[in-house]
Amino acid sequence: MSVFKVFDVAGSGMSAQMLRLNTVASNLANAETMAGSAEEVYKARHPVFESVLNTELGSNQSMATVKVGEIVESDTAAIPHYLPNHPLANEEGYVFSPGISAIEEMADMISASRSYQNNVEVLSTTKELLIRTLQLGRT
Repeated sequence: MSVFKVFDVAGSGMSAQMLRLNTVASNLANAETMAGSAEEVYKARHPVFESVLNTELGSNQSMATVKVGEIVESDTAAIPHYLPNHPLANEEGYVFSPGISAIEEMADMISASRSYQNNVEVLSTTKELLIRTLQLGRT
């Protein structure tokens, strides 16, 4: 496998983790939104990653990259709140908020951030190794 393929692998990982960070940010931003019914309430979204095996033509070498297969919505039940004076309250006086746990979302954000940082470190180390290899050729 070419050393330059490391950039493709780490880059695909960074793209996937960036999308994961964006979905977590969206979930956190909508965690306190209210709706007039349980069906209308915001549902947390989570990406599902897939490994993609790329085989070069005329070669028996392959590499795996990651891509986002789909983004699924959570099936967590909406939380009813009795607020009869709220403008979105239904006939019984209830409004609904999403069942999003800020703690779980923050843990997911930390995990995605660390995964992103690991891919950046792989890129930095590979770049440094390539630079040192070129410097060996000059001496």
